[in-house]
Amino acid sequence: MHENKEMKKLIFLLALASCTEAVPPVPPISEDTCNAARYTDLIGQDATALEKIMLLGKVRVIRPGQAVTMDFLQDRINFVIDEGNDIASIRCG
Repeated sequence: MHENKEMKKLIFLLALASCTEAVPPVPPISEDTCNAARYTDLIGQDATALEKIMLLGKVRVIRPGQAVTMDFLQDRINFVIDEGNDIASIRCG
């Protein structure tokens, strides 16, 4: 009887593990594929500074606690905003 319970637990855990979606590996960034370096002077400025510049192409502004997709687009520029509404970092992806 004890072996039967253990077997059921094992089957349940295997089934549960197969339900998780594998996260694709993020390719290494060997160069500035989204031209993020062009905007490094914005780091530390208020997020409203983004309204004053023309951003062409794929852009994403990520605010604290905001849900974002895990897809990686090497030509997309991400502006990460901190709790104080300042631009904390800029990265490709």
